[in-house]
Amino acid sequence: MTQEERRIYLIEELLKERNESAQIPGDEKGQRDLLRALMNVREPLPVSADFLQIQDEYLQEVNRERGCTDVCDLKPSARNSHLYLWQGDITTLKVDAIVNAANSALLGCFAPLHTCIDNCIHTFSGIQLRLACNELMQKQGKPEGTGLCKITPAFNLPCRYVLHTVGPIIQASVAPRDKVLLASCYRNCLEAAAENALESVAFCCISTGVFRFPAESAAQIAVKTVEDWLIQNPEKSVKKVVFNVFGNKDLEIYQGILEE
Repeated sequence: MTQEERRIYLIEELLKERNESAQIPGDEKGQRDLLRALMNVREPLPVSADFLQIQDEYLQEVNRERGCTDVCDLKPSARNSHLYLWQGDITTLKVDAIVNAANSALLGCFAPLHTCIDNCIHTFSGIQLRLACNELMQKQGKPEGTGLCKITPAFNLPCRYVLHTVGPIIQASVAPRDKVLLASCYRNCLEAAAENALESVAFCCISTGVFRFPAESAAQIAVKTVEDWLIQNPEKSVKKVVFNVFGNKDLEIYQGILEE
């Protein structure tokens, strides 16, 4: 099958599953957007092996076209040889695990075509990721607590695993408890990585987006927490920690910290 044939098949199957019909766009971008939107809103329900095979073939080609950056090609920071700074799309980073800034439901973002990291990770990983998260949450029987971490396979992403953590939501101003919870996100992700014998982890800027944690303060907490953990756990497997940023403002903040 060509990529267009795979795309149309997946769209038709997802529409059929919803008992809906729609005019499939004739252009590639329209088809890509429709498929992504349908994947975004899909509930964590069983799906056929044929669907998964074609979805995986489609996403692996999409991810190949998007390109990949290997953590082995990154240069360590001047501050610490175990710390790295990288600007780019975390879903294109080849590393043992990437960190997802999740919500307490832990099922990904259901808003069609939303640009948050949670949506992007689920989009390019495939629908198996929501299924895997749902299985964890069904066993847990309650929403995920702030500062904790769950690990799942990464499925079609170039990384091997995804570490899902829920950061603190700032309502008015940052309270001492918020700082403690944000630090817990970083520590628990590192612990989960070590428990699974992973060597490299890439962190996004947890809680600084719609969760409204001030970027400068969050970055200081992130770097200090990771450095302290590495010092306290030299025997554990994690040796490379990447601070991933997307925008220039966050890049400047982390450069100021890591180039001290």
